[in-house]
Amino acid sequence: MIQDAVVDLFIENATKAGAHVVRVTNVEELNSSLAGMLDRVNSVYSPGLTETERTLDIPAECRTDDYKDAAACVEEVHGAIAETGSLICSSRGGRAVQAGLLPRRHIAIVSAENIFADLDRFLGDLGDSPPTNVTLETGPSRTADIELTLTIGVHGPEHLGIIVL
Repeated sequence: MIQDAVVDLFIENATKAGAHVVRVTNVEELNSSLAGMLDRVNSVYSPGLTETERTLDIPAECRTDDYKDAAACVEEVHGAIAETGSLICSSRGGRAVQAGLLPRRHIAIVSAENIFADLDRFLGDLGDSPPTNVTLETGPSRTADIELTLTIGVHGPEHLGIIVL
C-alpha cells in the first residue's frame, strides 16, 4: 500500500473512532491547529522530548511540568496503525505512556512516515529491542460497563485530537 493511502486510511478510521484529526505540512500549520485544539485549556503538559515537541507554541502560563495536573497532554507519539485508526504510544526514550491517558484531552502528533498499514507491520518494525511498554489508543476512552450505558472519558481521555505531520 502506498504511504499516502495508508495515511488516508488512518485518518478515516481514527475519525470513525471519534478522534478529531487534522493533517498539516509544516510547523506553522501544526501550531495553528494546536491553538484551535487547546482553545480554553489552561493547563497543558508536553514532555519536550522530541524536536517537534520543542517547537510547539504553548504559552508559558499554560504549561505544567506534571501530566497528573494537566487538563491536556500534547505529545509526539511513536506511530499509528491505519487499519484500526489507533495511536501507538511507547515508553521508548523515557516517555511516560500514561501522560496521554490521564488528562481529559490528549493531543497526539504523529509523523506520516510512522503510520503503519496494520499491527503486523508495526510489530515487524520493532526489531530486537522493543520498548518496555506500548499502548494502543483508539479514539476517546469509552466504556459501557456502568449499567450498560456508553460513557466517554472514564478510563482515559474524553477528547482525542490527532495532528498528522
